[in-house]
Parts: sequence; structure tokens; C-alpha cells
Amino acid sequence: MVERMVPDELWELFQRVVPLAPSRPQGGGRRRYGDREVLAAIIFVATTGCTWRRLPPVFGPSGPTAHRRFTEWTAARVWAKLHRLILDELGARGELDWSRCAIDSVNMRALKGELTGPNPVDRGKKGSKIHLITERTGLPLSIGISGANLHDSQALEPLVRGIPPIRSRRGPRRRRPAKLHADKGYDYDHLRRWLRKRGIRHRIARKGIESSTRLGRHRWTIERTMSWLGGCRRLHRCYERKAEHFLAFTAIACSLICYRRLTK
Repeated sequence: MVERMVPDELWELFQRVVPLAPSRPQGGGRRRYGDREVLAAIIFVATTGCTWRRLPPVFGPSGPTAHRRFTEWTAARVWAKLHRLILDELGARGELDWSRCAIDSVNMRALKGELTGPNPVDRGKKGSKIHLITERTGLPLSIGISGANLHDSQALEPLVRGIPPIRSRRGPRRRRPAKLHADKGYDYDHLRRWLRKRGIRHRIARKGIESSTRLGRHRWTIERTMSWLGGCRRLHRCYERKAEHFLAFTAIACSLICYRRLTK
């Protein structure tokens, strides 16, 4: 089960970003479970949506133990580092297409936690929103979360700034797309000016003038990425009290999406 959840290639990448286990010079204490077993348990929770308490014993560590290690690694930004490392590997192979990128968001129901708000498309029920930018083939480059009542336009600048410098097959690292596609939710002149100032061409649907469906042949890839995120059942609803934990599960889902492309 552990080898199936964490293949050798993924484990080699994870070893490059996980912090070293703390030493116990004085001895004593309980045996520390291996990082690979704990990572497999965390991925199982992320993909199946099961609670920590119902984690199957086949992985070795108990639910509270896996949750404790998940919290430690989240504080050390391990998941963001893993996502960036996989993007670097894809960029070095020439698998990233920067010619067209797309930005969009998806709403998730929330039972509790930070960064939640009344969802205007779900009768005002509490919810969270996942924002993301994908490259031309749908691989996520930058992600963020917010309350469901945050307007999409407010996330554009932080997401574009959040694209990390990624390796290229030739030349220096890259972090700016050539063109960005967006729907009517981003139809604001100050966003267009901000993108032009950074040398990014834009294709944003205009309210009352054109339909967002005209952008469909270029934006369908980000819609498909959102359905891929749905494969991480832990994201179907926000159960996390802390926003960084929900963001961590989002980064795990994006890392798995990029890893599947890496192993094709």
C-alpha cells in the first residue's frame, strides 16, 4: 500500500524537500515512523477524504501521528516546495507551455475554519474558494485560497506574483506567461493595465459586449484542472480549522496532478 501511494519517483522528489527528523540525543520516547509511511497516509487522507481518526492501520502511523507530522511539514512549507520542485522538473524537460495561461476559481463548501465566507452562488452558505493559474495544458502554476465571498478580480495580482521562477529547457528561469485568459469576473481596466505593465498580454471577456464562452477553446483546460482537483476528495468540503492546512491539501492535489504528467 505504501509503495502504491508513494512510488519511488515521488519518494525521491519528496526526500529533497522534507526536513531532517529531529534527533534524540538523550534517547527514549516512542519510535518515529518513517517519512514514507507518513506521506502515504497523508496522501490517502487527501485523495479519499477520510478523517484522520479513521486512517487504516495498514500504513503504520496512527491518525493523530500522521496529522501531527502533516502539521509540522505544513509549517515548514514542504508541500509548496514539492509542487515547485515538480514544476522545475517539468520545466527542465520542456513540458510547460507558457504561451497561454488561464486564471479561474472554484467554490468549495466549508464547515468551519478560517478564510470562509457566505457563498453568493450557494444561497449564502459558508464556503471557501480556490484560485489558480494554469499553463496552456492545464498544469497548475500558482494557487491560493480565500473566502467564498471574495471577488475573483482581487486574486489576480497575488496569483500572478505567486508564480515561482521555474526552470526552462533553455535559458533562464521563467515566471511570467506570454498571455493570460480570464472570464468576465476579471474585466477591470486596472487589471489590464497591471498586466500590460508586466509585459503580459491579456484576453479578458468584456461585460455586456461578449460572452465568456468565446474563450472556451482556450479556457477549457483550467476547467479540466478543476475537475482534477475534485479527485482530491479532501477538497470537496473545507474541514480544516486553519487556512494553511486547507491550502496544504490544495498544494498536495496540485503536486499529484503535476507528478502524473511527469511520469507519463
